[in-house]
Amino acid sequence: MRLRDIGVKVTVMDREEAERVGLKSFLTVARGTEEPPKFIVIEYGGGGEGVDTVALIGKAITFDTGGISLKGREGMPLMKTDMTGGAVVISAMEAVARLGLGLHVVGVVPATDNMPSGRAYHPGDVVDSYAGISIEVTSTDAEGRMILNDALAYAAKNYGPAAMFDFATLTGAMEVALGEHAIGYFANDEGIAERIERASETSSERVWRMPLWEVYDGQLESDVADWKHTGGRPGGAITAARFLSKFVGETPWAHFDIAGLMEKKGDEGYNPKGSRGSGVRLILDVLRNWGG
Repeated sequence: MRLRDIGVKVTVMDREEAERVGLKSFLTVARGTEEPPKFIVIEYGGGGEGVDTVALIGKAITFDTGGISLKGREGMPLMKTDMTGGAVVISAMEAVARLGLGLHVVGVVPATDNMPSGRAYHPGDVVDSYAGISIEVTSTDAEGRMILNDALAYAAKNYGPAAMFDFATLTGAMEVALGEHAIGYFANDEGIAERIERASETSSERVWRMPLWEVYDGQLESDVADWKHTGGRPGGAITAARFLSKFVGETPWAHFDIAGLMEKKGDEGYNPKGSRGSGVRLILDVLRNWGG
């Protein structure tokens, strides 16, 4: 099955096209890999009168070594699952098309490995972004927010969505906070948060809303750029979300940190061992009830 076969438009930008468009933060992460990065845009439905546009953004680090900030060997085999956010978005886009929902839905999936090499970016680098916001890199293992910021800004600028939702295996801090049984989410809009909470009840995917307070910005202040992209260990999932919030403009937005739910270690009910696809049922219920 190909998405194009069910009436979905798919555009795949290669390294050269992404450079022409100005996806500078995304391409910074991709510098270290010989595998061709792909910036994938999936579009369902038209922008007819009275039809809302909703954007779904998914982190797709197809393998995450940590880059120059190399990970330890113990968790490395699991890092093939760092593309789970992208898989969630692609799966949701297929379901949206098969259900024939009356919405204009855009999926944006920045996909690349994060590898160490002679071309890889370094801690201490200052990087530009699609939004024109400069970023001080403090760890190349915080690459997810480097590709997501360009994807969020791209979706906001080019599609003017009524809302954006991003899905990412972003921080170990979220796994420590909530374990393997709930998705931590952040929202800059109360109406969006209400939609998520209702969908959690109907989809049986547990969620827990985390704070998105401005006070955490102090940990992201930089002497050499507009923002650092990490804020240290305290409140690590929160500072990651605060960083991403700089790239959504005035768009209602929610960020789902699914780091603790990449895989199930054993069969449980209708969920088999392996990849969980956390957030697919949840976001489908949000979209199915959009006009309700």
